[in-house]
Amino acid sequence: MRFTKVLAIATMAAATAATAGAQAPVSAVKPFSIGVSGGASIPTGDLSNGVNTGWNLNGHLGLGAPTLPISFRGDVGYNNWGAKGGGASAHAWNLTGNAVFDIPQPTGVSPYIIGGLGAYKMGVSSGGVTANDSWRFGFNVGAGVKLPLSGFNTFIEAKYVQVNGDGGNAQFVPITFGVMF
Repeated sequence: MRFTKVLAIATMAAATAATAGAQAPVSAVKPFSIGVSGGASIPTGDLSNGVNTGWNLNGHLGLGAPTLPISFRGDVGYNNWGAKGGGASAHAWNLTGNAVFDIPQPTGVSPYIIGGLGAYKMGVSSGGVTANDSWRFGFNVGAGVKLPLSGFNTFIEAKYVQVNGDGGNAQFVPITFGVMF
């Protein structure tokens, strides 16, 4: 239920962005791009029982070819959530590799589907002490919208992330706004 609400909010935000950017000029795909993003990180599943909605910051490295609808993006990121009881926080570092499939459009707005695999370092911090800080395998899948501007692209995206663990899995949905140069 909560994931459905998050997906609905992300879809509305993408539709709003698509309407706002409908007159933007079409930009060429760059063979190499670098970017940053940030936004909300919404816990789902068991993770939502212990933590509140948090935030995320990310760095991106993109590789693409103008003649192909698919490109690749490497991400490094940090998600942080405050504990519902206070006094502690949970966090996740991530190193992921993603495939990005652009959905062709006649306007400058470009919706896309993204998905990939990666390593996630989940942990809990309280009073300056970090516990359970270990690397785990995970995956992500989501969608977004690119809005080309003069010399760079902005984007908004939402992804479902699942991190596999020994005692269970952690799931969350980062909703981010970013720029790629």
